[in-house]
Amino acid sequence: MTTDLIALTRRMPDPRTLAAALAATGPDLRLRSLGDGSVLQLCDEQGRPLLSVEAPIDVRVPGETARLLGADASSDGPVWWTEARAATGVPAAEALAATFVSHLAGALDGQVRPPDRRVPVSAALPETAVPPSAPEPVAAQPAVDVLTERAAVAIQDRPVIALTSWLADAYAGCAATHRALQIVTPPGSRLTMPLRTVLSGPPNRWVVRDEACGYYDGLTGAVLRWQDGHFRPPGDPESGGNPMAAAFTGPEAEGAGQVLLSFRTSRPADEEMLLGGALEEAFRILTGEPPAGWGTSEPAALPWSRDRLTRLARSRMPDGSWFTVVGGPDRAAIATLRVARTPDGVDEEAVLAVGHTAQDEIPRAGFHSLAAELTAHHGLVSLVAQCRAARADLTVPSHFEPVPVPLAFALGPSAVAEVGPDHARGAPIHPRTLSAPDGPGLYFDLVPSSGVPSAAVGYDTLQGLMRYLQGGGAG
Repeated sequence: MTTDLIALTRRMPDPRTLAAALAATGPDLRLRSLGDGSVLQLCDEQGRPLLSVEAPIDVRVPGETARLLGADASSDGPVWWTEARAATGVPAAEALAATFVSHLAGALDGQVRPPDRRVPVSAALPETAVPPSAPEPVAAQPAVDVLTERAAVAIQDRPVIALTSWLADAYAGCAATHRALQIVTPPGSRLTMPLRTVLSGPPNRWVVRDEACGYYDGLTGAVLRWQDGHFRPPGDPESGGNPMAAAFTGPEAEGAGQVLLSFRTSRPADEEMLLGGALEEAFRILTGEPPAGWGTSEPAALPWSRDRLTRLARSRMPDGSWFTVVGGPDRAAIATLRVARTPDGVDEEAVLAVGHTAQDEIPRAGFHSLAAELTAHHGLVSLVAQCRAARADLTVPSHFEPVPVPLAFALGPSAVAEVGPDHARGAPIHPRTLSAPDGPGLYFDLVPSSGVPSAAVGYDTLQGLMRYLQGGGAG
């Protein structure tokens, strides 16, 4: 298992300080770089990797360190995040990682996370340690512990598992080689929403170790076995007879919940276009503030800037881009944003989650206001608003959480035109009109405004509405 250790420092780890911290691990280790210098590795005399160090990240977004590492890691200003990973199957490698981050933290007014991994800076690789050989594909992906023809397996032991750049690179490598990314954790770990999105649906999986059944899927509860080079349910997938882990039926969140918003916009491409405006408006309406930060992985280190986000997405076209966007420390809010170039222009697909307590009202009026704003100014195609009982901090535990309750659905002008305006207005749920220069959009309330929303009622209503709309056509 690889071991993650992090140095959080007030001052920037300059090349000389990084070199001194690496040298503190032992004089007989070899240094090499991967990914155009973005990752440094210490290797033994045979070239086998023992320690991988990622380029330091300048985290300038308030609340990001606390969100991912716990409240005691909070910082009142920018902090440099330097992450080290000890190699798989080498007991002494963890001491190397702890030596490196401890030396770095001591030199640059910082702290080590997790704090119980700090060791004296004199610790080094014992002369008697003989690291086992590792296949080169594993060495090329520092986050991966086991690599087969079917899967890349990463074993993580953090309280909160995020979509770090290590895992984002592993995910991209899996997609390119048609492998599954499967992350193994202890039962107490939780996922961030961006990582949950990546692991939703086979062959990618969140694999939870369990004393009773061995392993189970942390998102579905299905018991898993290691077979043919990957984790999978032992039964026939078509029969639906796979057993459910007893540990998956855990306690539900009491008095806490989440508001979930998914929407898609489409606009003609032009040189003056700035991306992220629709998502920024969603943050303002549902949290009262614009996004605080963004990035291509976690932590989301960059202060929110539509201009910088647009420039990065533009540099990657015609390929698409994927971003994580976070709110400030006062209220949990996190989103993923996909940007894609299409024959008609530029599409943006956003999924936003906002945490709330029992005292918070579900912002039904905000859903309608947002749909109206996106229709009038941002090229709304469709929008779905939901709520559910779940953790207000937006992390995902490895036990059952209630399914979301659909509350509202909206169509933008292009979608209404495709369905047929007269047909859409004749839906069994009377819609409200959303004004726009290029035609009307429509907004549908799916559940009564009074009483406790029901998932069954919400889904039945939404499915009935979708069947009706699909039966239309502009013809």
